[in-house]
Amino acid sequence: MHYRTLGKTGIKVSPYALGAMMFGGIANADHDDGIRIIHKALDFGINFIDTADRYSAGESEEIVGKALKGRRDKVVLATKFSGPMGEDPNRQGASRRWIMQAVDDSLRRLQTDHIDLYQIHRPMPDTDIEETLSALTDLMRAGKVRAIGSSTFPVSEIVEAQWVAERRGLARFRTEQPPYSILDRGIESDMLPTCQRYGMGVMVWSPLSKGMLTGRYRKGQPLPEGGTRARIFSRQMSDERSLDAVEQLLPLAAEAGMSLTHMAMAFVMAHPGVTSAILGPRTMAHLDDLLAGAEIRLTDEIMDRIDQIVPPGTDAGLNEAAYRPPAVTQPSLRRRPAGERAAA
Repeated sequence: MHYRTLGKTGIKVSPYALGAMMFGGIANADHDDGIRIIHKALDFGINFIDTADRYSAGESEEIVGKALKGRRDKVVLATKFSGPMGEDPNRQGASRRWIMQAVDDSLRRLQTDHIDLYQIHRPMPDTDIEETLSALTDLMRAGKVRAIGSSTFPVSEIVEAQWVAERRGLARFRTEQPPYSILDRGIESDMLPTCQRYGMGVMVWSPLSKGMLTGRYRKGQPLPEGGTRARIFSRQMSDERSLDAVEQLLPLAAEAGMSLTHMAMAFVMAHPGVTSAILGPRTMAHLDDLLAGAEIRLTDEIMDRIDQIVPPGTDAGLNEAAYRPPAVTQPSLRRRPAGERAAA
């Protein structure tokens, strides 16, 4: 395993990070099985684990905590906050009030005294970024957190956070966690160059585009039964543009003598702005398949042909889990009152 530096933190992490979203009631509720999967990843050389408090309402963190007993010091442990953790409206978000409680809750579930990378799960438009950075800075000074990062932030908010941190003398985000795959290449145009400019590590999620790049989802065929992602992201799995791209990518992978899954993983690892790709296995078989392609390197010829199928900097289809800012989701923010819309 070749390790990479996580941005400018000096922390060395494996190019594959183990994502723990599938551990717990949402997908695999067998704690012992989850622990075995984590141990298999660690034995392979993966030293980077990413979870979040909201994954199965904290159950994912509990499984990770059990798995790391006796092995915690050799693992770079990342988790996230801001998602709702109950019906109380204050048990979520990026306020100082919630961050101070959320971190202690995560530390308890993870059975550790510190988190190596603490990330805000999604932007929180109702909270001043200075409020959030100030609280996170205090957590770092208290020794509860080693580094901080963002997840699925728009480029403008990444830049704003960097400037606020510099002006106010606060800790700054050292990492960003965006979606990235052959089908979701929009971050190549601005996001990845911005992170490189600020020396931020990038750990990309959904390198298989919610499973679209496993080859299980085909044009003209019904969705496979029993798939967790197919149940959650059924609209994306039926998107015609994505399916059209998959039908072109499958023969390319076959011609190159590899599976579509392995080609997709090798693709994201090839970008110089990507530090780690997050694997999200639900079963041991999923993990074994992903690890089997760890040594695959794509040639320039294959990369060029991928560019022809899905042009650089573009998204082939839907990405339902990506952050959609209020300016897009709220019509009132992009429409003047009816009486003010005319030029005269």
